[in-house]
Amino acid sequence: MASVPKPSELGKVDHRPPQKPWTETVPEFRPGTFCYGAKAKNLEVVGLPNPREWNPADEDWKLPDDWKDITLKGMKDRLDKFRSFKLFMDICVRCGACADKCHYFIGSGDPKNMPVLRAELIRSIYRNYFTGSGKILKKYAGARALTEQIIKEWFYYYYQCTECRRCSVFCPYGIDTAEITMMGRELLNELGCGIDWIMGPVANCYMNGNHLGIQPHAFKDMIMFFVDEIEAVTGVRVEPTFNRKGAEVLFITPSGDVFADPGTYTLMGYMMLFHEIGLDYTWSTYASEGGNFGLFTSHEMMKRLNAKMYAEAKRLKVKWILGGECGHMWRVINQYMDTMNGPADFLEVPKSPITGTVFENAKSTKMVHIAEFTADLIRHGKLNLDPSRNDNKIVTFHDSCNPSRAMGLFEEPRYVLKAVCNHFYDMPENTIREKTFCCGSGSGLNTDEFMEMRMRGGLPRANAVRYVHEKYGVNMLACICAIDRAVLPPLMNYWVPGVNVTGLHELVGNALVMKGEKKRTTDLRYEPLPGMEEEEETEDV
Repeated sequence: MASVPKPSELGKVDHRPPQKPWTETVPEFRPGTFCYGAKAKNLEVVGLPNPREWNPADEDWKLPDDWKDITLKGMKDRLDKFRSFKLFMDICVRCGACADKCHYFIGSGDPKNMPVLRAELIRSIYRNYFTGSGKILKKYAGARALTEQIIKEWFYYYYQCTECRRCSVFCPYGIDTAEITMMGRELLNELGCGIDWIMGPVANCYMNGNHLGIQPHAFKDMIMFFVDEIEAVTGVRVEPTFNRKGAEVLFITPSGDVFADPGTYTLMGYMMLFHEIGLDYTWSTYASEGGNFGLFTSHEMMKRLNAKMYAEAKRLKVKWILGGECGHMWRVINQYMDTMNGPADFLEVPKSPITGTVFENAKSTKMVHIAEFTADLIRHGKLNLDPSRNDNKIVTFHDSCNPSRAMGLFEEPRYVLKAVCNHFYDMPENTIREKTFCCGSGSGLNTDEFMEMRMRGGLPRANAVRYVHEKYGVNMLACICAIDRAVLPPLMNYWVPGVNVTGLHELVGNALVMKGEKKRTTDLRYEPLPGMEEEEETEDV
C-alpha cells in the first residue's frame, strides 16, 4: 500500500484552474490514486473479455487489437438501449452547478473530478462519432477522437467517482452523473479494464454466494460464533436457522457484517432483535450476500447478482425478504430490481407478523429495510429499550448515499437512534439527508491501494463530523451501510481521531432489554456499560 501524506499536507488543496486546457492534461498513475486492474482469473470466472495480467501504471495495457471498434459499438448499443444515457449526453449546458458538489473535487482540486468535466470525458467522444456538429466542427464543437490515452483517462476518473449521486441533487436538468460513470465502466469492462477490488468480489459471489468467498459451512460457523458472543454478553442463547424451507422471512445482509468489525456487532444486534420478537426467519448460506458489486460493473452483472436473492426466496418458499444495513443493495432493489428481475409476484406483500403493519412501499420488491422494520416495532411499543446503556456514546448519523438518495430513507434511522440513545446530534443540514457527503470509498473503491484518494474524497464528510465532534463532543458515527462501516473507521482515525463508527443495530442490541437476560455489564464490544466500569474492573481482577 502506498504511504498516505499527513492530514496537514493532504488538507492543502489547490482549487485554482490549471494552466493547460483539460484536453491537454493526462492523468498521472501515481500510487495511492488508482486501483489495481482486474486479474485474469476473476475476469474468466464472470465471463468478461480480454483476461490477462496487466497494470494500469504500465504503458501497454494489452488492449484487444479492435479496441476502438469495440468501444464505439458499445457506445452505440447503449445509446440505443438507454434513453437516459443519450439524454445525459445531449442536455448538459455546463452551468457548473455540480462543479463543487463532488467530494473528490473538493478533496483533490482536480478539475476532471468536477462532475460536469468527468462526464465531458465521454461526452466529447459521443459528439465526435454520434452528432452532426461534432463530426463537422470537431474540437470547435467540443469533440475528441478516441485514443488509447482517453481509455486510460476514463479508467482513472471513472474509478475516482463513487457513483454517490450528490451532484445530481443540484443539477437543474436532473443529469445523473453516476449513470454516466456506470456507462463508462461498462465500456471499460468490454476491454477487460475493470478493477480487481470489484471483479474479485463479483467472482466470489458467482462461486460462493457472497463477496468475501465464504463457503456455506463456514458462513454458518461464523454466524454460530456470534451466537456464543451474544450469550456471553446477555446470557440469552439465540437460535438462528439456515436454509429452512417454509420460514416466513428470508433475512439477507451484506457479508461484511459477518466478517469484520464493527459490522459484526451490528449482526449481533440483528439476531438479538429477531430472537426477542420471535421472528420466524432463516438465513441462506447460498445467497449469503445482500451487496451487489455488479452495480459497479454493468447492468447485466447487477441483474445476475440480484437474481440469486429472489431465486433463493422462491426455493425456500418464504413470504418476503428482510434486508440488513447495506448501501448499494438498496439502490439496486429500489431503482433497478423491478425492471431487471421483478416484480417478485411469487412473494407476498411484506406484513410485520409482530405489529400487523403492511409495508406498501415494498409492494413490488417484497423486500423491507430493517431500519423501517425496527422503527415500526418501536412505534408500536414492541421493544423494551434502555437507551441509558448507550449513554457513553454521543452519536451523530451519516446518511449513507444509496439509502438516502436512492430510497429517501431519512427519518426511520433517526427515529430508531433517538429511541436507543439519549445523546444524538445531526451534522449541518447541507451535509446530511439527500445532500449527504459520500464516505469517499463507495462503488467498489474501498481498497487500500487507493487510500490517498479515499482520504481526499472523505474530507468533506470528515469536516462535518469534526464540526459536531468539537461542538457537542460527538464520539460515535452511526451508519446503515456495510461499506461505510468498513471505510469510515480509517477515515475518522485520519481526519477526526476520537470518533468511532457503529451500525444502527449495534446500538439497538445494546439498548434492548431481552427477556431472561442476565445482568449486563458490557456492551456488544465487551466495553463496560455506563456505570458498570468498576464491576468490570473487579471481574478482571
